[in-house]
Amino acid sequence: MMLFIPAVFAQGVDDALRYSQFYYQGTARSMAMGNAFGALGADFSSLSTNPAGLGLYRSSEFSITPELFSRSTESSYNGFLNDDGRANFGLSNLGFVFTNKANSDATSVPWKYYQYAFGMNRMNNFNNRVFVEGDNMEHSKIDVYLDKADGIDYQIIGDENGRYPFDLYPAWYVYLIDTIPGYRDWYTSPVPQGGIRQQEMIETWGSVNEWLFSGAANLNDKVFFGATLGMPYIRYFRESIYTETDVADTIPGFDYWTYKESLTTKGWGINLKLGIIAWPLDWLRVGAAFHTPTAFYELTDYYKTTTEAKLGPDYNAKTSPNGEYTYQLNTPLKAIGSVGFIIGKYGLISGDYEFVDYSKTRLRAPDYTFSEENSQIRKSFQSTYNLRFGTEWRYSAFSVRGGYAIYGSPYANNLNDEQLTSYSLGVGYTEGKLGLDLAWVHNSADKDYYLYASENFTTNAVNQNINGNHFALTLRARF
Repeated sequence: MMLFIPAVFAQGVDDALRYSQFYYQGTARSMAMGNAFGALGADFSSLSTNPAGLGLYRSSEFSITPELFSRSTESSYNGFLNDDGRANFGLSNLGFVFTNKANSDATSVPWKYYQYAFGMNRMNNFNNRVFVEGDNMEHSKIDVYLDKADGIDYQIIGDENGRYPFDLYPAWYVYLIDTIPGYRDWYTSPVPQGGIRQQEMIETWGSVNEWLFSGAANLNDKVFFGATLGMPYIRYFRESIYTETDVADTIPGFDYWTYKESLTTKGWGINLKLGIIAWPLDWLRVGAAFHTPTAFYELTDYYKTTTEAKLGPDYNAKTSPNGEYTYQLNTPLKAIGSVGFIIGKYGLISGDYEFVDYSKTRLRAPDYTFSEENSQIRKSFQSTYNLRFGTEWRYSAFSVRGGYAIYGSPYANNLNDEQLTSYSLGVGYTEGKLGLDLAWVHNSADKDYYLYASENFTTNAVNQNINGNHFALTLRARF
């Protein structure tokens, strides 16, 4: 249960998973077809999955894809049902492809074209807003604080620049915890053990955008090779407000207390993608790709907390110091196998199988081993598969597209779910050297979330149903 409880002042398995899961976006054509482009190519999105797809370009191209994204979360906690969401505009793709026809007199090997490309595809979108509410008759988050504080001298807890500047010290400062008379290291609180209403509002935003530098070659229109140097950039923002309230106003000396968290994470990574596509028959293409682990060499977290308490007539608040920590993250490698069936000039059907082992994710830092966290990653996560399917049918200058994708649960031993499924539809129109594509993608996932936990106190699970919708529009121009 501790896996699903965010703590802004400690990097852990939740961070490792968040930055290891990629849900490809890119161009509207690719999104409408479930991003099943590993054997098809000639679309800028393929640079993020199988860069050999770049080798199927026969002309140079520019593409840009603005998108509207919305996500909503329905949360059920102790009989209370709430929902909230967030929408934003963004850019899911920006790409340039340069195609050069090979000089047949310069080589005895029948190379046809060489391609070079650079640009950006979006790999994940963190935008969401969640609201959780429910009555807890058994315990409070303060009980977790008491668990942690008992046995620690009050002078250590009361040191603003000491070991506990983000939780215990602010709680001590605003009188949410205090020593039991006659003791230096045992504590009590005016907040009751249960019989309170708990609320949490969580708002997240940001994205993972991957900048791509790729090259490819076409061997006799039969075999295509490609490589991509990927540089993903993380921007993650999280603001949360947790509140416990005496709703009925029947608890002497206690009205409410609030804990606010703020987290920003930024950093660059690097990886290499290698791919090949074979076109042995007019109606069949097969592809394979390998992605090295992404090495995020410098992820930096910036964080702070604010604790407020209204205890009878007294109101007090305390903001922690600004925290900052830099660490490293290695995501797991990926292997992708793909197949595409070409049905004359009328249409195509394609599929991708992607293997990834989330238990291989690792956290590192020069001044900390992360041994406990990495051990927890090995136990908590597993290898899984992602399946993507797509189809496209053409009539004159128009195309109609559809797709389906399933991203398997990363959790071992049924610890949680978070399997994501998506359905997509799209249309396209090409006139001369210009093209316009429109896509709609709906995805959904279920997940359990816990407001807090310690060795002795854990809330019931908050059952969350998460739904997202993408609307993407791509403008393509050949030159």
